Amino acid sequence: MKNDPCIGLCQFEGKTGWCLGCGRTLPEVKAWRKMTPYRRTALGRELSRRMQQATDVAYAVEPNRKRARAPYFKL
Repeated sequence: MKNDPCIGLCQFEGKTGWCLGCGRTLPEVKAWRKMTPYRRTALGRELSRRMQQATDVAYAVEPNRKRARAPYFKL
């Protein structure tokens, strides 16, 4: 779908429930098509924060690991 933050890496982390590819939870993935543009924008800001947090945690556990980029999508 246009403007969808999905990058095709759909694996969900058990503790947070966040997708390792885009940062959304399964309910957010399912609701994406019905979300208003306002809600998508708000979630997009949250996804950037989530992905940065997940990358920081992974980097602390594995210092030699490459840092992932935050998901990109246009609104």
